[in-house]
Amino acid sequence: MAFSLFTIRPDVGAAEARRMAERFDFTVERVNSEPDGAAKERSVAPAVERIRSWISAVGAATAVFDLRESGFPADVCLVDPRDDSVTVRPVPGDGGAYDPVRLSPDGLRYDDTMAPMGCVPADLDEDGDRDLLVYYWGRSPVLFLNTATEPGPPTARTFRAVELIEPMEVWNSTGLNVGDVDGDGHLDVLVANYFPDGARVLDPTATEESRMAMQDSMALARNAGTNRVLLTTPSGEPDTKPALVDHSNALPAHAASAWTLAMGLQDLTGDALPELYQANDFGPDQLLVNRSTPGDVRLVEVTGERDLTTPKSQVLGHDSFKGMGVTFTYQGDAELPAIMVSNITTPYALHESNLAFVPDGDPAELLDGTLPYDERSEELGIARGGWCWDIKAGDFDNDGVDEVMQANGFLEGDVDRWPLLQELAMGNDDLLRYPEVWPEFGPEDDLSGHESNPLWVADADGRYTDLAAEVGIAAPYNSRGFGFGDVDGDGSLDVVVANQWEDSVLLRNEVPADDAAHVRVVRESVTGSGTGKVDVIGARIELRHPDRPQRRQLYPANGHAGVSASELHFVLPGGEPAPAVVSWRDADGKHSARVELRPGHRTVTVDDSGTAVVR
Repeated sequence: MAFSLFTIRPDVGAAEARRMAERFDFTVERVNSEPDGAAKERSVAPAVERIRSWISAVGAATAVFDLRESGFPADVCLVDPRDDSVTVRPVPGDGGAYDPVRLSPDGLRYDDTMAPMGCVPADLDEDGDRDLLVYYWGRSPVLFLNTATEPGPPTARTFRAVELIEPMEVWNSTGLNVGDVDGDGHLDVLVANYFPDGARVLDPTATEESRMAMQDSMALARNAGTNRVLLTTPSGEPDTKPALVDHSNALPAHAASAWTLAMGLQDLTGDALPELYQANDFGPDQLLVNRSTPGDVRLVEVTGERDLTTPKSQVLGHDSFKGMGVTFTYQGDAELPAIMVSNITTPYALHESNLAFVPDGDPAELLDGTLPYDERSEELGIARGGWCWDIKAGDFDNDGVDEVMQANGFLEGDVDRWPLLQELAMGNDDLLRYPEVWPEFGPEDDLSGHESNPLWVADADGRYTDLAAEVGIAAPYNSRGFGFGDVDGDGSLDVVVANQWEDSVLLRNEVPADDAAHVRVVRESVTGSGTGKVDVIGARIELRHPDRPQRRQLYPANGHAGVSASELHFVLPGGEPAPAVVSWRDADGKHSARVELRPGHRTVTVDDSGTAVVR
């Protein structure tokens, strides 16, 4: 006997879509322009020359942050693959506050076989100003220490480059996240490495490169570079790299060698230690429960169970979809957030599914080894969106409910190569690792190169509809990452979009936001000097509003190739103050304190006695 389940994808009519879209209002502004001598693809190793456009499909990235201590995140770190530049610049419309400053690893080994892939603000020396971590293909990450003595526009001398790993190693990194993994009160660094360690992917002279290999399976690949967990201990001196200890052996072997595109951090058990979600290309994702203690990292995988109506590819830990990005979004006062994962979902091609893991249990189950989540992307209407990369959740209309945005696109050309890719995907896994058996992908070829970025908006029943076209932001960008933040200080959440091989853009949110609160959680620096406070990455705030309860955690670098501002965004209906509970962890353990939130940009200063003060 055969059983089948037929479902109809939920949707709304055109009139209802237009009505829902009236809540949103964006203007589009260019962040950068085409540089002199702009490239459209990379020089690559001879072994992958025939698929050079495939290899060249990543590298655009962005981060929004408050470098100048202006009170809102009016600065952007932008990675542009057209000239492999990493620049710090003001947001568009900031009155020409300063000229873009290029971050170059001066004094370190750097050549044309290396290219930046992303930029993450992180105060690793804990001196109160924002340093920048840049990760690359072709070398291990570089820490750009912020040496400014007071807030203000950056110059070429503001940042000093130092090796994160000594001696430098050849990594090919596609993601980097920061959070206090072991609970000692200091930020740690997680690095997602893609191609095998040591492989000179971008070296056209590497004729004898034996380490260069593609994935060894479309669904179970585990031959990538080694993912890293690096614990840090600040020296206590400003502008000094912290001590690092490699605890990557805490990752299960199949997680350490996965083709990881994004690492998402979120405390799911209530102990103020972040769990780790690994979104993996070409194989199952992992959800790792954090049982660490200071100096000792323990990460235990928890997987889902398959039932009669659930395909294997939608069971967490057994899925074979292409995990491209991950975000977390709370629904009202739910204890657990939904986990949303981007995948390749192009119609009539690799028509897989985005994943939406919705909580159906409580946090204690995770500690017992049970997964309290059910995959419901089809029911929610968010299953398919294109060739998706970064995914982020944020409240753009200030109603207390998150919208979800995805970055779409892969190769933009004139010749549709999906039939060839589909044939490759259905072929023999034993051949995949050999680039010479792949079909050719060159600059004229197209793979989902003309898709727009979905803006998923939930209706009253919680079902999502893509309203990007109705809102007027459905241009066919070839996007990789988003940075969310109130970049102009007007209270509404804006978006910087990092685009591949084209100009990046700012989606400036024009929705009135007098009742919004953007909250930064900080503590004193360990050096007693510097230009400000240290952001408490991992802080959680629960807004206990009777009509609009909201929960958020501060992990700005979740996702793929995009870093959001180090603030938590809430709506306070009517602009009235509301009680909240802020929770955080430091070297003395977990703390929580009651505070009152009011509209505007606010700073909550916490200390090791468990006190929190709002300004």
